[in-house]
Amino acid sequence: MLAAALLTCTAATAAAPASLNERLSGDIAPVHDPVIIRQGDTYYVFNTIGRYIGVKSSKDLTHWTDEQPVFSQIPEWAKAAVPGTDGIWAPDISYVSGEYRLYYSISTFGSNRSAIGLATARTLDPAAKDYGWTDRGMVVMSQPEDDYNAIDPAFIADESGNHWLALGSFWTGIKLFPLDRESGKVVPGTRPYAIARRPAPEGGPAPVEAPFILRRGGWYYLIASYDYCCKGVNSTYYTVVSRARSVTGPYLGKDGSEMMHGGGTILLRADLQEKQRFRGPGHAGAFTDKDGTTYLVYHAYDREKDGAPTLRIAPLRWTEDGWPEALP
Repeated sequence: MLAAALLTCTAATAAAPASLNERLSGDIAPVHDPVIIRQGDTYYVFNTIGRYIGVKSSKDLTHWTDEQPVFSQIPEWAKAAVPGTDGIWAPDISYVSGEYRLYYSISTFGSNRSAIGLATARTLDPAAKDYGWTDRGMVVMSQPEDDYNAIDPAFIADESGNHWLALGSFWTGIKLFPLDRESGKVVPGTRPYAIARRPAPEGGPAPVEAPFILRRGGWYYLIASYDYCCKGVNSTYYTVVSRARSVTGPYLGKDGSEMMHGGGTILLRADLQEKQRFRGPGHAGAFTDKDGTTYLVYHAYDREKDGAPTLRIAPLRWTEDGWPEALP
């Protein structure tokens, strides 16, 4: 009887379908800071790769193919605004008012003299006759005297149709700016809302960055990354989620902890190092497909491939009390 039970259990385990992450293939590395969107029957992932914004496409969410980058050079306005910049980082993609809006980051490492730019396109299909990106210039900029860093943009439209841009990395955390709906830009002189912060302990910073806001069921869910990215398999990055009834907050974790005090509920975290292949999961974006499934796209570092930053996609399961859980 015991042997038969073990055989049954083994057969059931062997028959279990592979998770989406286990089925990912093709051009899935290197990838940093991914966001995902769908046009027609094609999914597109925009990401940081090299000096420019990389693009990957897939028909089935599993096999990914590199497309041409969005830019072939850094815009002149960006080089003037942020001297010394040599790359474009951390994109965000949305479909707004009949066009695709791509927000992107311009900075130099460790500085908050940073800017977010905007490029627009009518289609994401590189084979379409009207394909092409038009750079619209600066959206918002931070200076050394500011208490925030204008990188890692994320667009959100609230339930009233107002447009917002979340942003921020280190400094005093995550800010939320209202946008002009027509231009997609911050009106000069606008002051942001503060929506997340990790008070710095003695002797060093407490990093928080990479915001993304998802609207669902009357709630706004703020996703953000804590700790350190970009150190390969030594990365300590992990991802938390919180929610609020208003897009401007206050954002609280499931236990009531406040994002303005380093709270939130863990959404993505690597297990013990000796047991987990993919390290430092973070800089997550979310996308809800036509069938209602919400996917979380993020990067993590592959221990089996010299720490390569790798694309990861996890469907979200929603609990009865309305909290997301990332499936393997």
